[in-house]
Amino acid sequence: MLDHNELTCTITDLKQYIYCPRIFFYHACLPDVRPVTAKMTHGIHAHEAEQKRAARRTMHQYHIVEGTRHFDVPVFSERLRLSGQIDEVVETADGMFPVDYKLAKKAGFHFKIQLTAYAMLLEETTGQRIKQGYLYLMRSREMITVKLTKKLRVTVEQAITTMWQMRDDELMPPPNTYSGRCTDCEFRRFCNDV
Repeated sequence: MLDHNELTCTITDLKQYIYCPRIFFYHACLPDVRPVTAKMTHGIHAHEAEQKRAARRTMHQYHIVEGTRHFDVPVFSERLRLSGQIDEVVETADGMFPVDYKLAKKAGFHFKIQLTAYAMLLEETTGQRIKQGYLYLMRSREMITVKLTKKLRVTVEQAITTMWQMRDDELMPPPNTYSGRCTDCEFRRFCNDV
């Protein structure tokens, strides 16, 4: 069995790689310099509060009558060398699906990739096929259904391969083409070419 800490990446690493490859590069190749921002701390507290609210809600937002909620579900894939913790897994008579809470205004592509990776690891753990998951946007209290397409799954696999190569070779990727993402990035001062 692989050592989860040294020989795996996290699904959060994957999400950040999709958002900006340099965030993953700095985290993987310079692990002791990662600053913690007020935004990150706020997000942690918001997740904790949201779980307490979610435990009291009905299942109507998932278009089901009943199910069982599981919070902070750990998942791991030896095949993908990936690990994570799902905010919420809802189990029904017909199967299960992951729910990821986001302190965001919209369901960005990087969030959909993260949710897909959670589903893929949950599938590997349980042996059940998962067709969709949900992103819960905490600011707007909006539940977004995400179909877990083949394209999203292939993107997860390809990204992980590239991430491992980047980590092993310690090669810094080019700057992000979306410079607006740099505005409140915790590594903004590290990138002198944006």
